[in-house]
Amino acid sequence: MKRKPGEPIYLGGQMLALGLAVVCPVALPQLYHALISPISFEMRVVAGLGIAVVSGILLYRLFAAGARNEP
Repeated sequence: MKRKPGEPIYLGGQMLALGLAVVCPVALPQLYHALISPISFEMRVVAGLGIAVVSGILLYRLFAAGARNEP
């Protein structure tokens, strides 16, 4: 598969960060609930949304800074 001109090339670390950003908003509140202390469903949702917002901002900064365009 050939890239189109100007299409960004993403690094492996960026793909790992994207995977973590997808998994962490669901997994971290569930792990906290299972291992540390029971928390309500509403708190899990709020924590998941907060994690998603923060990871989205971090991903934006990571992808914007590290994306290279193919010549």
